Order: sequence, then structure tokens, then C-alpha cells
Amino acid sequence: MHEMSIAMAVVDQVAEAAQAGAARSVSRVELEIGELAGVVPDALAFSFGLACTATPLEGAELVTRTVAARARCATCAGEWAAGMPPDLSCPGCGKATAVELLSGRELRILRVVWDDALEPIPEEA
Repeated sequence: MHEMSIAMAVVDQVAEAAQAGAARSVSRVELEIGELAGVVPDALAFSFGLACTATPLEGAELVTRTVAARARCATCAGEWAAGMPPDLSCPGCGKATAVELLSGRELRILRVVWDDALEPIPEEA
């Protein structure tokens, strides 16, 4: 299950940033996950709990925000909600040859709540 490797990567990045800012604990991690990213939220939440054990994130809350898949047609410039599974045929002109996914594949850390950082920790951590 790749959710465990995702959870471990998130925990590693946040723990590294916490250490750099002298934070001893983290209470909340917010992730942005595109609906096409292939991540099962329940599996990620379970994996995150396990990955946090014996780290500054132990007991931290995981909050996920889903990003809807959107696409644009290069032929007619129409935009639409691609959905899941994605509909990559333009509803305006019917073409599917020049379609660009605008969103829906994201997987990023949006925000971390540090409980006791001695130094300000950058938002992009």
C-alpha cells in the first residue's frame, strides 16, 4: 500500500522541519490531495498514525483537503470538472486530443501546527 510510503515521507519532512525549528511536538498536519492522486484517505490516515509513532508528530491530527480534478481543452478553451474516473473529452467541442489537466493530481503539505517551536518555522515546511 503506497499510502504508508506517503505517510512516512510526510512524517519525515515535518519531523525534519520541527527539529530545525526546535519544536518538540506537532499537533496537526494538513494535506492537499487531488482526487486523481490515487490516495485512499482512510488508508493514509491509518498509515499516518503508525508513521507518527515515536516521532514529534505522535498523536498529531491529520486533516486532508480534496482537490477536484479540472481539465481544459486547448482547442476551444473550455474548462470542466473532470471527475473520478476522469472524463477527458471536452463537453464543449467533444475533442479529447488536446486536453490539459489543471488540477486533481496534487499531494502536498499545506499547513503544520507546531506546539512549541522556539524559532518560527517556515510555512512551506
